[in-house]
Amino acid sequence: MTSTLRSLALRIRPVAAAGLVLLSIAAAHAEEAATPTIDSGDTAWVLTASALVLMMTLPGLALFYAGLVRAKNVLNVLMQCVLSAGIVGVLWILVGYSLAFGTGNSLIGDFSKIGLSGVTLESVTANFASPPRNIPEYVFIMFQAMFAIITPALILGAIAERMRFDVWCAFIAVWFLVVYCPIAHMVWASEGWIYKASAIDFAGGLVVHMSSGFSAIVAALMLGKRQGLGRESMAPHSLPLCLIGAGLLWTGWFGFNAGSALSASPLAALAFLNTSTAASMAVVTWAAIEWVHRGKPTALGGATAAVAGLVAITPACGNVAPAGALAIGVGVSIISYAACTFLKPALGYDDSLDVFGVHALGGAWGALASGLFAVTLGSGIESNAQQTMAQLKGIVFVALFAPIATAVLLALLGVVFGSLRVSEDAEQEGLDLSEHSESAYGLSSGSLVGLEPVAEARALSMVGHEKRLA
Repeated sequence: MTSTLRSLALRIRPVAAAGLVLLSIAAAHAEEAATPTIDSGDTAWVLTASALVLMMTLPGLALFYAGLVRAKNVLNVLMQCVLSAGIVGVLWILVGYSLAFGTGNSLIGDFSKIGLSGVTLESVTANFASPPRNIPEYVFIMFQAMFAIITPALILGAIAERMRFDVWCAFIAVWFLVVYCPIAHMVWASEGWIYKASAIDFAGGLVVHMSSGFSAIVAALMLGKRQGLGRESMAPHSLPLCLIGAGLLWTGWFGFNAGSALSASPLAALAFLNTSTAASMAVVTWAAIEWVHRGKPTALGGATAAVAGLVAITPACGNVAPAGALAIGVGVSIISYAACTFLKPALGYDDSLDVFGVHALGGAWGALASGLFAVTLGSGIESNAQQTMAQLKGIVFVALFAPIATAVLLALLGVVFGSLRVSEDAEQEGLDLSEHSESAYGLSSGSLVGLEPVAEARALSMVGHEKRLA
């Protein structure tokens, strides 16, 4: 009997061991199934795209704008871009991401992800591949942070050479929270009302360009014109810098638009193709217009046209065919050229670097064209006419909300700071010296290049003081 039991036990033991192995394998498979799979190729592309979008601000936009201002204000423009990356980059992690992409309601997100609360290494975001795949939520957060950084920086082009630097820092911090984050939520979060209306904004025509462009014109009007406008030369001090910046913007825009697919996919490929196609068409169209109107195409026109084409294709790049991208490029050159050449002089506003003509109107055209030329329609939309009406709802809302909120914000900042702009003397000597005590251009001999007489005198006295200290 004992031997029988021992024999039975010997036979049962391997079966039990095999059963345990099978159970552990099943448990491992169940755990693997419960953990969302991360697509490494998509993740790598969105990481790369995030870096490209940051390059759009630093150094792309910084150099583009810096080349367009006078020599005495170069560093001020560069610092405004740098502080946009700094201030908004911090606020995005602390509260911005939650306000933009937290659950919330149809107007703004909640505080469920404040300080990235609840986001872990295992958190994922579904992308727009077909079928959808996953990337780490941390990657999505970083990609969207780059959009948040560049948007308020765009506004500085309208108020260049006259806003106080401390006011600028306060302005972009509050504007980011009360204008950018709500619009981003309404357009891109699944709870947002513009998203639910099936409006197309693939990479930020409403969220980035219209919000900044319409805010910029209000800021320009409230600050007033630059001293000497119309009497003194205010030509760009370095068109080569401007063109280098435009080239960096064009390159970085591939990350801006194709990266918005959040995947290395056919959708990203379409956005990539459309991005450059529209920019190329805009450059050719603008040059042709200048040839007819001015007799010669200009380098400044070429740089402006490239940016305008990139702005306009941004909302539509994932939903139109290449032929639609060509049409968008033609349209934005006509619209932006007319705004910069005829509308601005006629109305007399001082939008220093044409943010309104390029970003506000170019972004609005792109958002409208997203419906006119769409080959892929929004959810529940059955025709291009319906899509165009959905686009118009978003366009009208952003064109009203952004400037009204900006006007209220600047009025409050005017009360807090006493003045939004630098003093007349500070503006005359240049914001590089008056706001930062630095000069962008100096020679080894100690003489300075491209500065107004007052600014040069102050700079030389600073140099002498430094030598005495040495």
